[in-house]
Amino acid sequence: MADPRLCAVTGSFSYTGKYITRRLLADGHRVRTLTGHPNRPNEFGARVEARPLDFERPHELAASLDDVDVLFNTYWIRFERGGQTFAGAVANTRALIAAAERAGVRRLVHVSIANATSAPHLPYYAGKAALEESVKASAMSHAIIRPTVIFGDEDILINNITWILRHFPLFGAPGGGNYRMRPIFVEDMAELAVSLAERDDNVTVDAVGPETLTFGEWLKLLATNVESRTRIVHLPPTLALWASRAIGLVMRDVVLTSDEVKGLMEDLLVTDGPPTGETRLTEWLREHRDQVGKRYASEVARHFD
Repeated sequence: MADPRLCAVTGSFSYTGKYITRRLLADGHRVRTLTGHPNRPNEFGARVEARPLDFERPHELAASLDDVDVLFNTYWIRFERGGQTFAGAVANTRALIAAAERAGVRRLVHVSIANATSAPHLPYYAGKAALEESVKASAMSHAIIRPTVIFGDEDILINNITWILRHFPLFGAPGGGNYRMRPIFVEDMAELAVSLAERDDNVTVDAVGPETLTFGEWLKLLATNVESRTRIVHLPPTLALWASRAIGLVMRDVVLTSDEVKGLMEDLLVTDGPPTGETRLTEWLREHRDQVGKRYASEVARHFD
């Protein structure tokens, strides 16, 4: 993408989409965001044009994509709540794909999940797998990115686990903790997405970092970096999930979902092959030990309030 083409990003005011937008602007491209949260803080000001992400108005959605060369889609839901369902998120994304086709978008860079097709029994993964097929069937050239766990300054999962390690005497890890993770830094993820937009071929790429850690090793790493005295205990998965729900009730949030627990224990957050990101979680945590987990980050507040 040597010239300043117009790129559209769903969720420039959210997490992954924000970092993709930063990278596009740094490379000199024009950016338009499609957002369902127009009142969120906007660090980009007039540099990013905001249009509504309104799935119920397909013609207006297509008009919002006029003159767009590449669409970066990060839209999805982590869990079902308040009338938002995985089935609805699938239907919404298919409406977005159809609108992009109607508008003549050249390329779609779509964020999926690692091992999306390996867990049809888990609704989160089943929805992601269904959308991969919709992306492949579209008239646009495409790149499907399959991240594992994404970490960075505004990450919720790592931040909130560390927050628990800072504030609670016990942490209940589901099962034996021997299931693996291969986290990728959010800026590496954004760089990968933008680089894939430059291509014309249809590709599916795992977004993985250079380190593979077991969940148990990951917890010890977090605890060591923040000098936590929390005792890590291994619980049956159902009991660990109920413990997270108890914390969620206090914080008015969803700390962990059933699909996330099952996905972890089924080793779905690790893939083989070379890394597509360079930043090591161990090094990043050493540099950010004074900030990570200091404040609780609410998923419900970020996406539903």
